[in-house]
Amino acid sequence: MTAKKELGSPITHAVMDLGPRGHVIVVPDGSALARAAAERFAHAVERAVEERGQAFIALSGGSTPKQMGTILAREPYRSQIPWDRVHIFWGDERWVPLGSPESNAGEAKRGFLDLVPIPLANVHPWDTEAESPRDAAAAYEALLRETFDEPGSAPRFDLVLLGMGDDGHTASLFPNTDALAENQNLAVANFVPKMDVTRLTLTAPVLNAAREILFLVGGPGKAETLEAVLEGPELPAIFPAQMIRSALPDSHLWWLVDEDAGARLHRRAA
Repeated sequence: MTAKKELGSPITHAVMDLGPRGHVIVVPDGSALARAAAERFAHAVERAVEERGQAFIALSGGSTPKQMGTILAREPYRSQIPWDRVHIFWGDERWVPLGSPESNAGEAKRGFLDLVPIPLANVHPWDTEAESPRDAAAAYEALLRETFDEPGSAPRFDLVLLGMGDDGHTASLFPNTDALAENQNLAVANFVPKMDVTRLTLTAPVLNAAREILFLVGGPGKAETLEAVLEGPELPAIFPAQMIRSALPDSHLWWLVDEDAGARLHRRAA
């Protein structure tokens, strides 16, 4: 895949090693953030297909993944990625129809996946037309167990993309919600009292089992929370993003952030 570019590409400003909290890659701005995310997506697919024949990716919602998708739908990625070997899932979803602009899967399909030659059968959105969010979560868990066929262990995605909210949530693991304590189910319906909504989300053990976990964080509004999550005390009930850790020896956790989001971090070279 000739689109491949090494980590030390010109768009990288700094790489920081934060031990168990992962590595931080700082890039100049939002545009560089989306480009770097597209590169990491392509590399993860290439590596997975070479080693195991297929690539399993969990996407997130948000503006940066949208920009990343726009890039992946263009050349050279559109032609060079083996889309027929890629399976797409989502780390979380809102309880809205696929046609809603609030739907993570719907937005990804319209802006990205419908524009690349990926088989429809390889795209796995949450079923938000189920009887209830609980039913949708149960169906997604069944799909994961059938797809990965790993009884007794969490499915291993090749790449999980995550964002982080201003409040420190990730996926739909919000502060002080029931899903934070879940360690048996793979997918749950998580009620978020402060918004009075129910969200669908994969649980932390699933996210942590991925071979590569990539946070995408941009903008000055995230700087204070990012500092607390990465350099503050362990308060996962308040900052659920702190729950995300590489669970296995061959797993890797990366934080890809722009200069604004990373402005308050202490720069420690890897």
